Amino acid sequence: MRALITVMLCAFASIGHADRIFVSNERGNTVTVIDGTSWEVLTEFNAGQRPRGIIVSPDGTKLYVCASDDNIVRVFDTTTLEELHTLPSGPDPELFVLDPSGRRLYVANEDDNLVTVVDTQTHEVLAEVPVGVEPEGMAVSPDGRFVVNTSETTNMAHFIDTQTNVIRYNALVDQRPRYADYSPDGTRLYVTAEIGGTVSVFDIAEDGSPTPAGKITFDVPGVQQEWLQPVGGLVTGDGKWLFVALGPSNRVAAVNTQTLKVEKYILVGERVWQLAFTSDEEYLLTTNGNTNDITVIDVDKQEALRSIQVGQQPWGVAVAYGLN
Repeated sequence: MRALITVMLCAFASIGHADRIFVSNERGNTVTVIDGTSWEVLTEFNAGQRPRGIIVSPDGTKLYVCASDDNIVRVFDTTTLEELHTLPSGPDPELFVLDPSGRRLYVANEDDNLVTVVDTQTHEVLAEVPVGVEPEGMAVSPDGRFVVNTSETTNMAHFIDTQTNVIRYNALVDQRPRYADYSPDGTRLYVTAEIGGTVSVFDIAEDGSPTPAGKITFDVPGVQQEWLQPVGGLVTGDGKWLFVALGPSNRVAAVNTQTLKVEKYILVGERVWQLAFTSDEEYLLTTNGNTNDITVIDVDKQEALRSIQVGQQPWGVAVAYGLN
């Protein structure tokens, strides 16, 4: 396996600067690595038991993976794919975010109703923040002042002050909130609700407090309403579009953020779950758990271009920008 990784990475290096795409395979216990120029699978490596949440450090050098059944976060070098070390995470880590500096990691612990705060340099647990029941979704404000956690059973978004590690605001959302994402300028927050079938939209004041600004609903002819389950969601860099993964409906919705209306539904693989943009935001990547693939979407055309087979039950996707 090590020899295979070495060969594939040498081939990758010959391409020059390009995105490297990492996909966590929940059932396969692996991460698949894809070249962002050729769209070829480079390799697949072991990532612990039940890898789900996956993110890249701001400088692109480290890959963080929630090994949920190992109750740790595994950290890999994005170039060599060697495991560097592990971080304490609390029980059953699922989703997490890094602050803009990359120094603090905020981890949702679904079983213990906590958000664990970890120093990525000292590897110490800095705080455990009590939140609602079954925390999952995590988002960090662009200025790093707040981290938002969504609790699936409490149906709330909790706004945690990153200076004090205390919840300052709570906002009710619809049933089973899964994911949250700020607009790039930090003035809006979007929270998906899987069972509620909606996305709650909040305007964010200068003090970080949320005010309800509307709800996004979904309707696809010929698709049962209960299949329209919003999960992952991402806002474009210009703030004009929100893309929402709609789970077992096998669609990604393209939402105009000015009107909060869906302008297009894009057919992708089965049970679409999480999303990531490539570095130039030309493409949107989706993980499709039941077809064991990712879909590559042209962002401007809002069309699916291709699917790429990965490991068993892909869950999360992250992109490292401009690696050699």
